[in-house]
Parts: sequence; C-alpha cells; structure tokens
Amino acid sequence: MIGGWIDRLGAIWVEGQITQLSRRPGAGVVFLTLRDPSYDVSIGVTCYRQVFDAVADVVSEGARVVVHAKPEWYAPRGQLSLRAAEIRPVGVGELLARLEQLKRGLAAEGLFALDRKKPLPFLPRLIGLVCGRASAAERDVLENARRRWPAVRFEVRNVPVQGVKAVPQVIEAVRELDAHEDVDVIVVARGGGSVEDLLPFSDEQLVRAVAACRTPVVSAIGHEPDTPLLDLVADLRASTPTDAAKKVVPDVGEELERVRGLRDRALRTVRGLVEREERGLAQALARPVMEQPQRMVEVREDELDALRARGRRVFGHLLDRAESELAHTRARVRALSPAATLERGYAVLQRADGAVVRTEAEVAAGEELRARVAEGEFTVRRA
Repeated sequence: MIGGWIDRLGAIWVEGQITQLSRRPGAGVVFLTLRDPSYDVSIGVTCYRQVFDAVADVVSEGARVVVHAKPEWYAPRGQLSLRAAEIRPVGVGELLARLEQLKRGLAAEGLFALDRKKPLPFLPRLIGLVCGRASAAERDVLENARRRWPAVRFEVRNVPVQGVKAVPQVIEAVRELDAHEDVDVIVVARGGGSVEDLLPFSDEQLVRAVAACRTPVVSAIGHEPDTPLLDLVADLRASTPTDAAKKVVPDVGEELERVRGLRDRALRTVRGLVEREERGLAQALARPVMEQPQRMVEVREDELDALRARGRRVFGHLLDRAESELAHTRARVRALSPAATLERGYAVLQRADGAVVRTEAEVAAGEELRARVAEGEFTVRRA
C-alpha cells in the first residue's frame, strides 16, 4: 500500500549536499546520497549516467545541488529513494555549469583550435597591455618585461577588470590595440580572484573579439588554478602576469649569452675547417711529386720518347710491308701485261679499225694490217 501511494506522487525538487557518489565504469546508473546538513537527513538518489554526465565537470562530492526527482519505494527493503531526471548545481556550481556549456559551444565552433593560434614575434616593436589602473598585474608586466629587455615599449590601456563595465571596455581596448599598426602583441592581464571576479574574462563577446584579432593575444588572467575562457581562445596562455612578461619579450642577458655561444661555435667551426685544410695542404706538399715537380715531366718525357720510337718502328714496318706488297703486285701486273708477251717476240695484228685479228678468216687477201711488237709497230700485207 505504501508503494502504491508513493508511485502516485509527482516529481519534486530537492536541494542537498552530495555526500556519497558511486560511478562504476561501464555502469549505466549512478548512485549518490543527498544530505541536508541542517536537519541531518540523508536519502539515496539514482539517475541514469547521461543525467549525471551533463554536470559531471562541475559536480563532485561535497557540492550542493538541486535534484528534480520522483520518489520510489523499494518494497523488499522498505527503502525510500529518489529517481533523478535532472541535476542542477547550486550557486557557484550553477555558474560553472553555464560556463562549461558555453565552453563546449565555442569549442564546437573551432574558436579554441590550435591551428588558429598565431605565433608571437621574437622581439615586438610595441606591446599592447590591457589591465586595471595602477594594478599589481600592470606593475608585474612592465617591471619584469623591462628587466628582461630594457628597450621594450608598451601601449597601456587601463580598464575596469571586474564589474558590469569590464567587458565592453576590455573589448574596446583590445580592438583599439589590434588596429594600432605598431602593436605586435597584446597582453590582457589581471591578478587572481574568485570565480565571480573573473567572469568578465569568460564573456562570450570578449572571447569572440579576441578570436577576431589579427594581432597575437596573450592571456594572463589570475593564477595557475584559474582558467577563464579567454585563456582558451588566446594565442598564448600565461599562468600569471609575470609569466606573460617572460613569454612576450626575450631576456637580453640570455640572448647575449646565446650570441656569444653561437659566435664561439662558429669560430671553432671555422678554425677546424682551416686546420683541416692546412693538414690537407701539408700532406699534398709532402708528396714526392710536389717535392720534385720536374720528376713528373721527366717521367712523361721518357714515356714520350718510348712512344715516338715505337711509332717509328711501327710506321717503318708498315712502309716495308706496303713496299713489298707493291712489288709483288707490280710483278703480277707485268706478268699479265701484253707488253711482256711482246717482249718475248710475239706481235699483235690489228686491222685498220683497230680490231685485233684472232683468226685467219678475219683477214682478206691483200688487206693491210698493223703489227705491234715490243719496240714499236709496222705495216704488213697479207699475200
């Protein structure tokens, strides 16, 4: 009967402090105990994991929350509990939850992406500084920067860093410095404070204004535990204003020491190169060809004489062989020549038209022929 009556009850809002929290890995249900310290009363609460994950970033044990839940009765144990459908942080927790929701939305737009970050110049011509008037943050940035690089120049814009006027004036100062042609980097600095004090630096309008800057922006808000949204959109986050001064300008002593180191390294390299070349030159001069350079000419002269003598011998052999071949050819030609036949007493008979007589039938009786012998020719007539 108790269970039936409780089931007919509607959902209620319950405020309390989380004293026990159980989130088992892989489990779909989260268990927690809600306690009211004023009356020393506790009640168990269960909820689906996605309900608790919505506020898990800002809710932990000890946090005060408001739970929208429906009462449930577990008959075997006679136990009353709450089934939560929504959990809301109270006070600062609720504020952090809204900031977390804004953070997720801006991150989804890509405003915090690393590829949007612009590199800082090595030595800026002019540094824009946005900070409170006569604040410790202004003093820390100016003194530490000038201690590191005495010639550094600043363009300072003093604005409120908390309260209702902080956001529009900080945005105006950032945009004004961004439009300044000589400003190479902008530093937004503020000392530490409570979560409420740092709220202006998590304002959506300020975050979008910094994201639209063409000049690199350094965020130096609060101390190490503080992380406003400006830290995420800035091109560089400094943990403190002092840290911002160290990151924006180089240390002149360190740079001089680096220059001396590079100069010494270059000198050692050049000396090593010269010494190596000197050793190579000494080794080259120690070679016999350099001690007696005429020796190389003498060796080549002997080789030239040998080649010339060899050429003469080869050319003589070629001439002798050609002369011998020519004599043999001439002898063969003479042996085959008709003149040699005539020298042995033979004669060649030709008719008046120059035709050689080969048979008797070719010559008519009384025809005049020309007879060629070795030493001349004469005319004959056939009888």
